[in-house]
Amino acid sequence: MTGQRPYTPGELTVHHSPDELGKVTRALRATGRKINLVPTMGALHEGHRTLIRRARRIPGTVTAVSIFVNPLQFGPDEDFHRYPRPLETDLDACRAEGVDLVFNPSPEAMYGTGATTTVHPGQLGAELEGAVRPGHFEGVLTVVAKLLNIVRPDFAYFGEKDYQQFVLVKRMVTDLNLESAIVGVPIVRDADGLALSSRNAYLSEDERRAALAIPAALAAGAMAGPDGPAAILAAARAVVEAESGLRLDYLELRARDLGPAPENGKARLLIAARAGRTRLLDNIQLVVGHGVDENDDTYNPAAGLPRER
Repeated sequence: MTGQRPYTPGELTVHHSPDELGKVTRALRATGRKINLVPTMGALHEGHRTLIRRARRIPGTVTAVSIFVNPLQFGPDEDFHRYPRPLETDLDACRAEGVDLVFNPSPEAMYGTGATTTVHPGQLGAELEGAVRPGHFEGVLTVVAKLLNIVRPDFAYFGEKDYQQFVLVKRMVTDLNLESAIVGVPIVRDADGLALSSRNAYLSEDERRAALAIPAALAAGAMAGPDGPAAILAAARAVVEAESGLRLDYLELRARDLGPAPENGKARLLIAARAGRTRLLDNIQLVVGHGVDENDDTYNPAAGLPRER
């Protein structure tokens, strides 16, 4: 599983030690190579593969994928112990996508014993997901800060399905003067419209059918965009409430930076809902009010979902 050398062009090498991987990426950067990082918790699916492909579009770069189920971002009643960990399958996927380095540390290697320093996410970290999962974003930002410090990537790639996470990571990098550029990659959806997630594997057939109301609600909200914020939320909520198999945690319209929603202009509609025991997130960029730019490729008024970019 683990390569015998720290880095061999065209081969995947796996590292478990932060110090070991840091030495490799520093040495590569010293030769002028740029480093990509795709942080994941494993259970890789097509969404993760899309992040990797996006990273590898930059010629002459080395691509690293971290596979680490971070205990700091799970609450006491959440699914840390049952979160899928198919490491060998994940490594096969990384090889197939041309990944150069995999970082697969243990919790002990990442946090040691007695570590008490964490990254506070600010007020936004207590809203939306943070209101439902107290402490979640403190755990997310702490592990991302550690990964960025260990790997020192030029570019780090995050899927926009976890949009609040993406916004908070970008803010952290700016606020703490970290060197990595944070790249957002649009949501990847299954053929039925459900956003790809490792947690989709938990869904029964009936739960998956119920979960399809989530992208349908976003589409309904987007189509109501010209009628303003109240109409957007009412249209989306009606779709969710018509599906008895879903329990809504929140449905909110926000600005793109997750501040208050505008009366006109681009915004994000965000939803979190539970199908059975499985909690699912999704969101969409849409336009509130009139004056939609027909050349804006982030909005598809016919389908109510973002175009592939």
